[in-house]
Amino acid sequence: MMLEHVLVLSAYLLCIGIYGLITSRNMVRALMCLELILNAVNINFVTFSDLFDSRQLKGDIFSIFVIAIAAAEAAIGLAIVSSIHRNRKSTRINQSNLLNK
Repeated sequence: MMLEHVLVLSAYLLCIGIYGLITSRNMVRALMCLELILNAVNINFVTFSDLFDSRQLKGDIFSIFVIAIAAAEAAIGLAIVSSIHRNRKSTRINQSNLLNK
């Protein structure tokens, strides 16, 4: 696959993730858009690692670390969202101001 195609795909994923993160009112959807942004960054890491130095796997290894950290972030984020949903009965971002109660 050509470099331009991969970069365009990554840019589309990044734009979709940022748009979804800005316009989302649901916490779960915001977490999904954040994961989409991280996946776009991982695509760039792997692409440029292959482009500049294909013998060393620095970009590939770094993307694996990013995936592991994103999985931990998603697990903690979903635990927080489920706790808020249990207490507040809503996962909407504008209704879950924790400083009011």
